[in-house]
Amino acid sequence: MGEITYTNRMKITFYGAAQNVTGSKHLIESGDAKILLDCGLHQGKRHEAYELNRTLPFRASDIDAVILSHAHADHCGMLPLLVNNGYSEKIFATPATTDIARLIMSDSARLQENDYRDLLTYGAIDSKPLPPLYSMEDVDKTCTHFESVPYSRLTAGWKQLSQSTRFKFYDAGHILGSAITVLQCDESGVSQTLVYTGDLGNTNVPILPEPEMPIESAETLIIECTYGDQNHRPMTEVSGQLKDIITDAVENKRKIIVPAFALGRTQELIYILHKLYDQGQIPALPIYLDSPLASEVTKVFSHYEKDFDQQAQIDFISRQESPFTFTNLHTVESSDDSKALMRQDGPYMVISSSGMIEGGRIVHHVEHSISDPKAIIVLTGFQAVDTLGRKIQEGQSPVRIHDTLHEIKAQVIMLGELSAHADQQGLLACIAAIKGLKNVFLVHTEITKAKVFSQLILQRWPDLNVTIPLPGESFEV
Repeated sequence: MGEITYTNRMKITFYGAAQNVTGSKHLIESGDAKILLDCGLHQGKRHEAYELNRTLPFRASDIDAVILSHAHADHCGMLPLLVNNGYSEKIFATPATTDIARLIMSDSARLQENDYRDLLTYGAIDSKPLPPLYSMEDVDKTCTHFESVPYSRLTAGWKQLSQSTRFKFYDAGHILGSAITVLQCDESGVSQTLVYTGDLGNTNVPILPEPEMPIESAETLIIECTYGDQNHRPMTEVSGQLKDIITDAVENKRKIIVPAFALGRTQELIYILHKLYDQGQIPALPIYLDSPLASEVTKVFSHYEKDFDQQAQIDFISRQESPFTFTNLHTVESSDDSKALMRQDGPYMVISSSGMIEGGRIVHHVEHSISDPKAIIVLTGFQAVDTLGRKIQEGQSPVRIHDTLHEIKAQVIMLGELSAHADQQGLLACIAAIKGLKNVFLVHTEITKAKVFSQLILQRWPDLNVTIPLPGESFEV
């Protein structure tokens, strides 16, 4: 690994998603601008996450601009704190991200307020009530700072941030509205370019096109590598496994509990199930969407069908049919209906958020079924360390849910291929596509995965400077 040459031209500080997969916050200082790439919530152990989230690691009033890669909470969920602490400038994002981020932040505020109220009312064995980080009113205030910037393919131009700094968006293919950011800064007559992937999308998945690679040369790349140590199975194998799971559930009257992120994962899963049902490949199993947030996010998708991939156009849009509604799919509206569903006998499938089982109605579904040998829990993507989803994935039985220990007797199935993140092959393809690279920073990953991916990069490109930054670590490039 070579030495990074310090030029005093661009400083990068990694305040989040450094050797972990949550809380993305990367501060770029160059020329006449301080630019924050994402401002996400840290997720994990309750009190530890709260301490990391309640205080910003920098002065909000010092930031000149925020560029938001996409609307997942671990990338946008701390924006209200940023505004409350004195940030007064614009938050730049694609139009779809602007629309969805409001829903995600509002849901975060609602969950925080509900959790605080419940703990005050009912108490807990080992938890003290933690005041909400922000309110719905704070979210409304934050949304007044948004400015929508289309993908560069629609404008063929740059968005100017200052006299010497500009950026453009490419489609990251991760979730609706997700963007790869190309940031260009002029200093002493020299232009320097940085690419930030945000979260890079998987290939050959439903709804969205594959990641769109920048055409600009760039000296520095900040790239996520959530799956830097592995490759995904083909999506056709996932469809086949889903068919087997559903057929088994129907024949043996089993419940299928599916934790899925309200944004992205839920829509992909419904798309696949809809297609399988239309093709007669799965029996008529009742499927329940029990997530008010997912229902609201899915409505936003209908406004951005032009951003769907060609296959989605062929499968549904050309027939003037929504990918997200079909005969067997039912929406659960109220919490009382959700509770009634838990008491209902199988067979049925329920899709509910959050994807790591850290909040929302899914926690109650899992609590009600985790000790039932006939139940099936299908984990549909990456489970971060210390989340309930990770503990269930690793078989850490018993697990504590709402201060009660539960033995894991349900069948647990992992469908990581439904992840919206690029695998090792996709990440390497991204690096190969960017011309002129000198420095690569690996973020949004666990250290063991980052080390595997770092070694692989250096085997292929031994002249690159590859760095796995620590939280709070700064570099000049």
